[in-house]
Amino acid sequence: MPLTSPRRSALVDQVITQLRNQITSGEWPVGARIPTEPELVELLGVARNTVREAVRALAHNGLLDIRQGSGTYVVATSELAGVMHRRFAGADPRHIAELRSTLESSAARLAAERRTDRDLVQLDALLARREEAWAGGDAEVFVAADVALHMAVVAASHNDVLIELYADLGDLVADWLRTDVGSELRPEAHLDHARLIEAIRRGDGDSAASEAADYPYVCLAEKAR
Repeated sequence: MPLTSPRRSALVDQVITQLRNQITSGEWPVGARIPTEPELVELLGVARNTVREAVRALAHNGLLDIRQGSGTYVVATSELAGVMHRRFAGADPRHIAELRSTLESSAARLAAERRTDRDLVQLDALLARREEAWAGGDAEVFVAADVALHMAVVAASHNDVLIELYADLGDLVADWLRTDVGSELRPEAHLDHARLIEAIRRGDGDSAASEAADYPYVCLAEKAR
């Protein structure tokens, strides 16, 4: 026999769905603090215990992180991303570099074979945004721009499974890049991604894969210095 009535369980599920939608839609991005418990009670028009159960469920699934005395923060955009974040957040940096190299080189090779004119326009725009972000000197803005470019390369592979997998790794990729870059953008840490995009444009799968495969290891070497 369930410990809660079906009606209450359904209400909690509805609140979980609404909160999850705020996260997956980007309304509450990764790193954002969500409204407080009293604010959610007022916004949703439900009891405090219902809100608390829903938030705890999403924290258990890895989407939220409840920090005593600070608030509740978004840490992942899907349950799978949350699981990956918990599982790999403390992984050996070398193993992380190997995983990124494998996935990103495969995606780049496929992108060189399958990219469309629309993909190339998107890649050019995101490459320009990445360079502007670097010139601006804000490390967090640069990380976001860099992740967006890597995501676009993977999207240009037109492999739905690879795209979904990389999207679920996206939050971790941002964390890894944030660690690689640090709080200050140093000239020696800048990696030119123009050669990667040009190889994809030419349809040169070998060069695209080679460029993408090297980036994670260069980041790792810079971090070790």
